[in-house]
Amino acid sequence: MTFELHPNLAKRQFVIDLPLCRVILEDDTNYPWLNLIPRRPNVFRIMDLEPKDQLQLLKELDMAQKILWELFSPTQLNVAAIGNKIPQLHVHVIARKEGDPAWPGTVWDHPVRNKHTPESLEKLTQLLHHRFASFPSSM
Repeated sequence: MTFELHPNLAKRQFVIDLPLCRVILEDDTNYPWLNLIPRRPNVFRIMDLEPKDQLQLLKELDMAQKILWELFSPTQLNVAAIGNKIPQLHVHVIARKEGDPAWPGTVWDHPVRNKHTPESLEKLTQLLHHRFASFPSSM
């Protein structure tokens, strides 16, 4: 069996493939918002991953948080693996700033989504791709 993205995740902007996860970007100018999706078939919860993959997910999650922190200087980072609507395991990493449109609530409770222009989405994607690709790691 091979890895396939859930159709709702496949619509999002591809950033990079890490050793375990595919990193995708939500198209919302209000928040730098990534999803990390382990490239393993039939994984719905973190506990469904093999122990070595759980550790790798943690390393890649740490990297994503550090990159968002460095690039966007947020007030807070929100990290969640909810899976109520999209059952495939995907971990949200969202850079939040005090005063953003959903602050202090969750981004899911806020109805307004502002899409990037194609140019700004490409520029952000390239910035993130470059930062992930050049991140010093021991993966």
